[in-house]
Amino acid sequence: MQLTEIIIRPLQKQDGLQYKEHRLEALKQHPEAFAASYEEEESKSVHSFEERLSSSNAITFGAFEGDVLTGSVTLFRESKVKMQHKAFIFAMYVTGGQRGKGIAKALINEAIKNARSWEGIEQLYLTVMSENHTAKRLYKSFGFKAYGVEKNALKVNGAYFDEDHMMLVLDH
Repeated sequence: MQLTEIIIRPLQKQDGLQYKEHRLEALKQHPEAFAASYEEEESKSVHSFEERLSSSNAITFGAFEGDVLTGSVTLFRESKVKMQHKAFIFAMYVTGGQRGKGIAKALINEAIKNARSWEGIEQLYLTVMSENHTAKRLYKSFGFKAYGVEKNALKVNGAYFDEDHMMLVLDH
């Protein structure tokens, strides 16, 4: 399917409430896919989400259909001197009804494009639940390669979930 009338843009402070609601939906629908829990994030103020969106070393991109946030992904730049050649992709989520429209692909593309524009970034990392074959196919299509599996990375309601660690070497 083609991506139609979807705008990808960095989320701003004023998107805090909508981002919090979107994030809570992600955590409620797929608790096994995120390190944070619904309960942890739900108790945070909208102000804390606004501050998160104002970070100097992270950009959260949102996919909007009209005024509705339908997808998001965060690109984080490492600030420690010895790790400044690395960036990370976190918190990828597209709402259930919007999947299959190319939104995730557009978000990842935007994150990679921005990572390439950051001076000194050579490698881009992410983790994905080992059983999420759709997401892994998407990441592989951009050139990400798995370099390890973390067994029992997350424990949700007594069940363990493994995570694949993936990396993309950025050619500028």
